[in-house]
Amino acid sequence: MYGLYAAMNERLLRDLGVQTLLGGEFEPGLVALANRLRDGDCSMQRGPLVNLSRVAFITPDRTGLPELARYAHLVLPGGGRKITGFTETTRGCKHVCRHCPVVPVYQGKFRAVDKDVVLADIAQQVAMGAAHISFGDPDFFNGPTHALKVIKAMHVRFPQLTFDATIKIQHLLDHAVLLPMLRECGCLFVTSAVESVDDRILGYLDKHHTRADFERVLMLCRVNGISLAPTFVPFTPWTTLDGYLDLLRELARLNLQEAVPPVQLAIRLLVPQGSYLLHLPGFAEILEPFDPKLLGYPWRHADASVDALQHEVQAAAMRTASASRAEAFREIWRLAHAAAGREAPSLDAVDPGRPVPRLSEPWYCCAEPTNQQLQAF
Repeated sequence: MYGLYAAMNERLLRDLGVQTLLGGEFEPGLVALANRLRDGDCSMQRGPLVNLSRVAFITPDRTGLPELARYAHLVLPGGGRKITGFTETTRGCKHVCRHCPVVPVYQGKFRAVDKDVVLADIAQQVAMGAAHISFGDPDFFNGPTHALKVIKAMHVRFPQLTFDATIKIQHLLDHAVLLPMLRECGCLFVTSAVESVDDRILGYLDKHHTRADFERVLMLCRVNGISLAPTFVPFTPWTTLDGYLDLLRELARLNLQEAVPPVQLAIRLLVPQGSYLLHLPGFAEILEPFDPKLLGYPWRHADASVDALQHEVQAAAMRTASASRAEAFREIWRLAHAAAGREAPSLDAVDPGRPVPRLSEPWYCCAEPTNQQLQAF
């Protein structure tokens, strides 16, 4: 098994009989394993569990994969859609946000993929029908100079191609001067892990941004014609009912009802093996024993009404999946006020914002699995 969670869950997976686990830059380990098996060597794993060395990547061979149209696609505000490709310009991340699953493996390091390899991969996906590229870097601005070289070259070769990327709030502020170039090269939206509008919780998560920073970035993106897709982890051990209502009020005030998928308002903090949250004094004491079903440490909120609200919001997010995001927001708004014992103010005079470009599958990160995801297995 390979990937972030393979390395983080070594003990569990070894007990299940997995012989080879590869984390970080896993490709050399996969090649070595294939060569050993071809030669009849079925012995236990050799080499490191996590490899962070620099890899000389080659263009991915996508022969035999399902056609791109069968994967997640771009949904446009007017109802149109675009076949979407996927690639990465970097792996890992130079930041160490405490809740992020990348951090226990990469520990503040990132690795760049050669520009020509990225462009060759984009070109072959365009030939397969891709009209939009989703960059999967944990943070597209880990290496902003490298990222700009890629998108400039991409835009010259494929001027009609659009793209999206994930960029940290802190990086969007630090490199605000680059936003016009992103838009000029075809950026439709940026996903950013805002996580919370409570500065105290942002401090626990070590996000290096504030509520005010989030609002500044939103305005910068709007001025530059780029949609911001903020993501959240609204249910944490530090969440209060008042704090959750504050988040909803802030989204309504900033006209973001249509920009936030309902599931983002239901996400519950995941605490995986090796999480840097365990470095917080006293945090481990509120956790239950590791649960292999969750691939994480379960926790219960000190206020049972907060956990009850999370279950209700999660059910509402699934129930309203076919409705508009604004309609779903209204239902969650009603549930949150009821949980706090308050009458929900009318949203009739509040502008929900315009629908924004989005991918057809919800974006999850740092989240415990939903009931629906667990049932799917």
